[in-house]
Amino acid sequence: MKKQMMFAAVAVAMATVSLGASAQNVAIVNGKAVPKARVEALAQQLARSGRPVTPDIEAQIKEEVIAREIFMQEAQKRGLDATDDYKGQLELARQTILIRELFADYQKNNPVTDAEIKAEYDKFVAANGGKEYRARHILVEKEEQAKAILASLKKGGKFEDIAKKQSKDPGSGANGGDLDWASAGNFVKEFSDAMVALKKGQTTDAPVKSQFGFHIIRLDDVREAQLPKFEEVKPQIAQQMQQTKMSEYQQNLRSKAKVE
Repeated sequence: MKKQMMFAAVAVAMATVSLGASAQNVAIVNGKAVPKARVEALAQQLARSGRPVTPDIEAQIKEEVIAREIFMQEAQKRGLDATDDYKGQLELARQTILIRELFADYQKNNPVTDAEIKAEYDKFVAANGGKEYRARHILVEKEEQAKAILASLKKGGKFEDIAKKQSKDPGSGANGGDLDWASAGNFVKEFSDAMVALKKGQTTDAPVKSQFGFHIIRLDDVREAQLPKFEEVKPQIAQQMQQTKMSEYQQNLRSKAKVE
């Protein structure tokens, strides 16, 4: 009776150990246990990329883990894990993963704050605020050509038509000389100085010389700069600032390293 009880106790203990081991594994492939941790690791990778891990996806991950174990066993059976090529690729993969974790840890501990983003936006507004100008121009190589065009305009010639035919600026010429809305700082000094001195609808009395040639400029309109609202550009500013921080961090590590 005592022996039967002892055997029963041993059987229960072995079953408990077996169930515990089974709970930790997703499958047994050719006698080798495949831990559930592999499924969890792949699921976490998908979650990090923004993909939801549904029951169907989890089932696919399980099949993927089992397939990988089968293929790994075959590769090991053939001795491929002992080749120099494999070892070299394994080392590169190890480096890549470790560096990625380093950068992810830095970003986690050094986030760009809302205050920093707002300060950067305010700097952008200060640098790009003010007035914007809607101007047209006709660009030619020689001053005589420019003077002839001015004479034609005074006689009733249409600015847009002359620009299309004679302007050597291919971008604006095809659009009748239209330069779209822009701040004065977008143009070379000679051009911007002449443009801002004009009144709406006025054309320069004389050709304006710049490094590109001779311009006839007409100012069509003026307005306050139309800048995007903070919330519209906040994600882009945050991303750019995070990239800048990361670049500075990398450069700092490089400068501190002793390289012989």
